[in-house]
Amino acid sequence: MPTSTASSRPARSDPVPALIDLSAADRHRVIAAGFGTVADAVDDWDRPAPVDGWAARDVVAHLVGWMTGFLTAGGVEVPAAPALDDPPAAWRAHTEHIQALLDEPIAQSVFSHPMVGDLRLADAIDRFYTSDVFMHTWDLAAAAGRAADLDAAFAAHLLDGMRPIDEVLRSSGQYGPAVPVADDADPVTALVGFIGRDPAWRGPGGPAA
Repeated sequence: MPTSTASSRPARSDPVPALIDLSAADRHRVIAAGFGTVADAVDDWDRPAPVDGWAARDVVAHLVGWMTGFLTAGGVEVPAAPALDDPPAAWRAHTEHIQALLDEPIAQSVFSHPMVGDLRLADAIDRFYTSDVFMHTWDLAAAAGRAADLDAAFAAHLLDGMRPIDEVLRSSGQYGPAVPVADDADPVTALVGFIGRDPAWRGPGGPAA
């Protein structure tokens, strides 16, 4: 008579938590790592990016530079933005510092910023920065001639949050005019178009869709 044992049963595979369900710290860890994977694949940092006047290097420079200034303005001490002569290395150094903030007790402290008011530091990073890294991953992938492997559910979540403040976003100068997409476009394509990118944009290396 056969005996049922743990070794005879198929191994259980626990589902991977959805990006939207992660903590601020873990969401940053995943999204920043995804950006880093794309950065490691860039073979020419002077390739054009889908933002007017930007090259691939500028995508990294933007994320590293504005976040450093954002935290400093809120009284959080940060090291100077790393040099961009080696963008992947600069990204790793910057990411390690941001991740350390999210993993330490300071993440639960009140962050007071002159432009966004008072909120938990973890929420400030998550809302304003981690989501920006997610969207700019598409830019860097496009510049590298790669397909951007972005989480569709999280893209839809961001888009749902941005649509009601469309006018505010445009007037801030952070986003250009939305690029029309098909009514049945997938969430990533819809998000890319909403933030002013042409989803059909192709760099010199190939498809970026």
